Amino acid sequence: MKKHNIGVIMNGVTGRMGTNQHLLRSIAEIIKQGGVKTGDDEFIIPDPILVGRNESKLKKLSSLTGIKKTSTNLEEVLKDPGYTIYFDAQTTGRRADAVKKAVKAGKHIYCEKPIAMSTKVAMELYELCKNAGLKNGVVQDKLWLPGIIKLKRLIGQGFFGRILSVRGEFGYWVFEGDTIPAQRPSWNYRKEDDGGIILDMLCHWRYVLDNIFGEVKAVSCLGATHIEKRVDENGLPYKCTADDSAYATFELKNGIIAHFNSSWAVRVRRDDLLTLQVDGTKGSAVAGLRECYIQHYGNTPKPVWNPDIAQPINYFEGWSKVPDQEFYDNAFKVQWELFLKHVVKSEPFIWTLYEGAKGVQLAEKGLESWKKRCWIEIPELKK
Repeated sequence: MKKHNIGVIMNGVTGRMGTNQHLLRSIAEIIKQGGVKTGDDEFIIPDPILVGRNESKLKKLSSLTGIKKTSTNLEEVLKDPGYTIYFDAQTTGRRADAVKKAVKAGKHIYCEKPIAMSTKVAMELYELCKNAGLKNGVVQDKLWLPGIIKLKRLIGQGFFGRILSVRGEFGYWVFEGDTIPAQRPSWNYRKEDDGGIILDMLCHWRYVLDNIFGEVKAVSCLGATHIEKRVDENGLPYKCTADDSAYATFELKNGIIAHFNSSWAVRVRRDDLLTLQVDGTKGSAVAGLRECYIQHYGNTPKPVWNPDIAQPINYFEGWSKVPDQEFYDNAFKVQWELFLKHVVKSEPFIWTLYEGAKGVQLAEKGLESWKKRCWIEIPELKK
């Protein structure tokens, strides 16, 4: 049996997303399963070191996962030639400087999004990696969600006919923290700490739209700070200075119109925390994180507007559930395995920092649209 042991610096995994998705459900699971299989008797085995600013949190994660190597000194870890990949899941404002240090140390780069606070800096990171000959990637997890995979296959099978529109609903009620503890970190709601849902979520919607439905041509976005005061992790009240909701319309180059509502101040009455409704000339689908429901042209009811009688049609009937036709692994874990294969075996990996920069660009243009209260065209980023 041939094993490729590869050192991975995991910086910022003490945060919610870094701990749950990248450490526990991805790297720890890959180690547990014996590595990433690349042949009949060939595997890639990640050898991680957990890096962060809080030593007690690192020790807790080490105990939880069995990963013994931890450090609070990123500079020292970057000097170690045994680690060839640098992964960053820190808060957004800390990411660019750390990635630059890792590039200078000759590490391949894989990081969370947004990859930077501005398009200019995001493109700088991509150029640094490209010029140094380093492999690089950005997390674009929603592409491997079962519901999104089913949607993409329906498109490939011609189910929709000509796609007309996409409607996305995302979010849930994040408690203010006074009577019930908040389930998201307080920095998300402070602009001075790089918070804001437009920067956070439009990066997601860029890669979902570009990869599944078509390239984004223009955006019209309105942001809002609906909840003005919250209570932080230490029980202290603070003023919310970042947008907690975004209402964005996208025009795609192929003529499809997409609209996404994203909010941390909405109560959920839909199939999932994220739902995408796709309407086409021949059929429609509603996809959540895992499930997908379809209604063909032949199953479409014929409503007649009459508010004077009880609604005679049950609109939830006439939709069919798309069956699970394969095993769906954790979306973050799937992309981690692809990136490890890319680094070790040079297998294709299209989700580079350039794609991450495109996400930052759309968020930046969304913020500009909100400020100017107008449509903003999305220019092509020059590689």
